[in-house]
Amino acid sequence: MKLLINKNIKLVLNYLLSLIIVLLIASILITIQGSNPMEAILAIVNGAIGSKAAIASSIRWSIPVIISSMAAIVAHKSGINNLGLDGQIYFGALSAAIAGAFIQLPSFIHIIFCILVGGIFGAIFAIIPALLKSYLKINEMVVTLMFNYIAVLLTEFITLKLMGLGASTNPDLIATPEILESAKLTKIMPPYQASTGIFVGLILFLLVFIFYKFTKSGYEWKMIGFNQKFAKYGGVDDNKTYFKVFLTSAFIAGICGSIEILGPHMRFRANFAQNLGWDGIMVALIGKNNPVATLVFSIVWGMVKAGSLSMERTTSVNRIIVTLVQALFVLFVTVDFSKMFKDIKRKISNKNKKAEDLVWWICF
Repeated sequence: MKLLINKNIKLVLNYLLSLIIVLLIASILITIQGSNPMEAILAIVNGAIGSKAAIASSIRWSIPVIISSMAAIVAHKSGINNLGLDGQIYFGALSAAIAGAFIQLPSFIHIIFCILVGGIFGAIFAIIPALLKSYLKINEMVVTLMFNYIAVLLTEFITLKLMGLGASTNPDLIATPEILESAKLTKIMPPYQASTGIFVGLILFLLVFIFYKFTKSGYEWKMIGFNQKFAKYGGVDDNKTYFKVFLTSAFIAGICGSIEILGPHMRFRANFAQNLGWDGIMVALIGKNNPVATLVFSIVWGMVKAGSLSMERTTSVNRIIVTLVQALFVLFVTVDFSKMFKDIKRKISNKNKKAEDLVWWICF
């Protein structure tokens, strides 16, 4: 118990030190731009929680991060680097948009149907990388990364053909029809974009948490990530497990795409989402693949996104600065500062000892 407490304290201190470093870097960058760092930080806070509109915006941007980070956790806990979340989100979004626009069902059933269709097509798009990883042991990082580009271009091509548009069509006009009213998620803070998609994200979080905490399959999926050979000797079929994990991760990513369409977008557009999958991957890394910690950081990430958009509107600071700071925070969180300081202390101690030995040798 004491060891666990010390580990948690060490982790919190690591987060705090990382935060201090990135805030200092952000202050320097904002100052170089000729702006006031304090003014920019206050603008982010006000844009995240300063009003009803700000809170709604924070919820809206937290939803895709929560869902995509759960998809990343499922993959990472089993040692799979699924970098194809963006592609799976795109296929889930397009399929949900088609189901929402062209199929008529009663309202609640229609929403559930569209969400499941998005998840299924997200999983279908991951079948090839899953097979290559599971049975041919081909590195999934490169394959899934390349499949992101395929997804963006292929969904655009399908939309062009579906709508009977030409290849020279303005990319902003490449879109499916608006989904039917029966497929739209309910706004929880009208007229703003925060929707009941937040409850879908929280349900997925609970399912992931319960699965890994209390089920036998969850334990097996974790074990194959810790030590593949040990899990195999324990009776876990690594090929089948990898395949199931991959498709489950992609299914959740597809749901993320569905929620984006049924909530804020209401139709599929070419290049509709930027880096939603990468946001999930980075937040999962920050949360050390712990569902509870990742949920907290997902909400904070969404708040920062909402705040940065507000900051860009109310100050002269570009929100690209915030994106850069987020990436740096991910980088610093992965650094073990405690170990680094111990190594530095040991090296200084060794140098001092060598200096003392040299003085002793000269004098005596």
